[in-house]
Amino acid sequence: MAETTIEPTLASLSDRLRVLHRQTRETPLFNPVFQLSLDISRKLESGELGVEALAGLVDELEAQSLDARASRLRNLLRPDEAEERLAEFAAPADDFDAFRAFWERPHLHAVFTAHPTFLLSPQQSEAVADAVAGGAKVDAHDMHDKPEITLRYEHDRAMAALANAQDARDRIVEAVLRRAQSAFPKGWADLRPLPFRFASWVGYDMDGRTDIKWYTSIAFRLAEKAQRLERYADRLEAIDAAHPAIAGLRAAQARARASADEFASDLSAPEDLSAAANRLTEEHPDKLLSLEPLIGQLESDAADSEADRAVALRALAAAMRADGLGMGWIHFRVNAKQLHNAIRPRLGDAADIDLSSRGAIAALRELLAEVEPQSANFASLAIESSTAVRQFLAMAQILKHIDADAPIRMLVAECEQPSTVLAALYFARLFGIADKVDVSPLFETETALEHGGRFLDLLLAEPDYQAYAKKRGRVAIQTGFSDAGRFVGQIPASLAIERLQGRLAEAMAANGLTDVAALVFDTHGEGMGRGAHPSSFEDRIEWALSPWAQRRFARAGIALEPEASFQGGDGYLLFATPDIALATLTQVIAHSPAHTNSDVPTDPFYRRTDLSLDFYRAIKEHQRDHLESRTYSRAITALGLGLLNETGSRKSRRQSDLSADREMSLRQIRAIPHNAILQQLGYPVNIIAGVGSAAESQIEEIGALLAESPRGRQIMRLVRASNALASIKTVAAFGELFNSAYWASRPYRGTEQHLGPACEALAEYLIKDDRNGVFRRLASRLRVDALKLHRLFDLVPDDDPHPERESVRRAIGVLQAVRLALLQHMFLKAVSVPAFSRANDISRTDVLEMVFTLRIDEALAQLRRAFPTSFPRKDDFTLDEPGEYPSGAGEGYAAIREDYIDPIEQAHALCLRISTAIANEFGAHG
Repeated sequence: MAETTIEPTLASLSDRLRVLHRQTRETPLFNPVFQLSLDISRKLESGELGVEALAGLVDELEAQSLDARASRLRNLLRPDEAEERLAEFAAPADDFDAFRAFWERPHLHAVFTAHPTFLLSPQQSEAVADAVAGGAKVDAHDMHDKPEITLRYEHDRAMAALANAQDARDRIVEAVLRRAQSAFPKGWADLRPLPFRFASWVGYDMDGRTDIKWYTSIAFRLAEKAQRLERYADRLEAIDAAHPAIAGLRAAQARARASADEFASDLSAPEDLSAAANRLTEEHPDKLLSLEPLIGQLESDAADSEADRAVALRALAAAMRADGLGMGWIHFRVNAKQLHNAIRPRLGDAADIDLSSRGAIAALRELLAEVEPQSANFASLAIESSTAVRQFLAMAQILKHIDADAPIRMLVAECEQPSTVLAALYFARLFGIADKVDVSPLFETETALEHGGRFLDLLLAEPDYQAYAKKRGRVAIQTGFSDAGRFVGQIPASLAIERLQGRLAEAMAANGLTDVAALVFDTHGEGMGRGAHPSSFEDRIEWALSPWAQRRFARAGIALEPEASFQGGDGYLLFATPDIALATLTQVIAHSPAHTNSDVPTDPFYRRTDLSLDFYRAIKEHQRDHLESRTYSRAITALGLGLLNETGSRKSRRQSDLSADREMSLRQIRAIPHNAILQQLGYPVNIIAGVGSAAESQIEEIGALLAESPRGRQIMRLVRASNALASIKTVAAFGELFNSAYWASRPYRGTEQHLGPACEALAEYLIKDDRNGVFRRLASRLRVDALKLHRLFDLVPDDDPHPERESVRRAIGVLQAVRLALLQHMFLKAVSVPAFSRANDISRTDVLEMVFTLRIDEALAQLRRAFPTSFPRKDDFTLDEPGEYPSGAGEGYAAIREDYIDPIEQAHALCLRISTAIANEFGAHG
């Protein structure tokens, strides 16, 4: 291999990879990705190629991946067409009532969440946004350093995205009002446009975390109030600098800001909390709790204003009506278990009852019938130990002292029994806020999806719930693609969620609830595999809420309020600037359920259930086999979470000791990191796997059905998009890292003799390691399924052909090969570190295992402790007594640091940058 000439450039390595791929025709088991990594590794270990040169290559690859991400986003949003789209939809027909209906109900409730997807640095995000808007190439140099991702950082980013979304919505509302003013001069003043509502759960989501204090949530809500009041005042000042309402808005903003600062500090001491609470709750002229009087005043002013000023004032009033006294509405979230723990002590003799039983529902009916509202204050919050009850108390205080108008959502995760919703309703009544809180059960576990129809039938039949829904004007549910896509598989999850949405329409119709709206919150994410379809914005909207489900509500006469999340750094890119936000929102309007035609013929996918249901069940079964397989679980956890960057303030997995890594359960890893690991290993198993095998027994019939069906074609577009980025050879290549025979053979017959001791040590260490076999078995299973999938591809037209797919695959292949070479570099350096004595119960073997599971920060900390370079010197002391020992200054372990420890750190940093680049090629983190 000495004669192989490769330069550390994308073009050179891509060309080399293309040449290596040809060898698979002659030797099917040949692995071009791993061979390229070996080519690079040999150059690296011989000194012909330095880590610095690879850093330059990573710069190039990173910039290319950011360009790819910007290009994908530009194609998805088509920002240059946004104004044209807006003009088309704002153009009124002759029917004012139809025009009004189109614009007075939200096309989407957009929720800005902080799932851990803050992969890009702020500079990288800005560069991608600039490229989306201007079409220029991304210069990624020195952009990979990012601040620590704290909850406050996430909240600041969410608020910035919300502000851009608000600006874009204002432009839409103004355009609609101007058109209405021209077309309907007599009736336009009655128009109340509300094309979008915005919300956030950043700082209010308690599911899976204990690091958010209750007063942190209060502080965030106050800060949001101050920010929104400032934006309202600035907007009004731009319309009329002398408007009398400006002073009141600014005074209320200053008061909210002062309270926000107080609640952002440590309020664990009773005297500190008392002072902050008393300031917030006292009556004061600047304490603004409702915008209704001001909205009325602005609309009254508009009636007496000239055309442009009237539009501007009404648009500001529309923004106030949409957002209230905050940057948007807020979503609290708790787990069903937390509600169960809170309600049991109140059930008296029935405290031990099975909460899934009819008896539990009967007991809760009695509680609801007898409940008397109780007042509470901030001391009630301070002493409450139950997480769930504390959330209801926090909501009560927000409604009482911060914003009296904006409703609050209570999302209940892992909700599998109707009694859980009734328990939430009990606490809402107990604290007098049931008329302002929407309790929303989340369906995402396999059990919840399988039994969700029965759940809804039982819940919506309850008189207490029916009365509550009629008072609130909506039935709210949440469907989650995260855990559903992880444990059921993305395609089965989407189809199961679709059926659940249809069952909601049926249950509402059956229980006389067609006069209230159905608010369906689909928490899809921004990466393929989490419910965000990559092919087009139409597919993105319909993947979460399919035309079939939309028609079920339309035919029942039920108003549908769709809601979707935009998650973390990935989702916020769609709102990176006001112009990009406008492109996003106009794409939503173009494809929202407002266009639902209930008279279209039934899609064959739903008519031929003899085929489609079998297809669904077979994919689900295949996915379950993977998830229950020790092979799959071990492969996913083979490198721990070490291939991933830190992307959020919430931990990616529960803490475990070193020995637990080998037995790590998939349930210990959250959904986003799970999907991100699949991307990094090279194959989105939870999207692709099982589709080919499911069609095998009736491939001609299923192929014809998928080709004829719009829903079937949509499914296949997702599978093709994922498959275009997938590489089974890459999966297999990871296994070769742990192949004892590879390491034993590498210095064979005199090659790389300088690596002989290190390779021998690795070979001996890995003899009993199971990971090589695990990856080989997984790759074999994926290959068999992929052969069947490609036969199915031949029967279904490719709706979205991309001629550049091969170049994208090669770019990912180069990224993977470079990282595999760097991992080999780290392994070789780790086994070459001189032996050291056990300290703090950590041995050299433990450190090696840390490196092999990519717990690099821990390994480096132990190595630096074992080989210090900073230590006390004789010259540090001023002593009267002379002493000759020791002589010389002492060298410490600087050479060991330089030769072994620092190279591991440098290689690891490049590996994480490569992880970012690979995620960019997939379009998102996880």
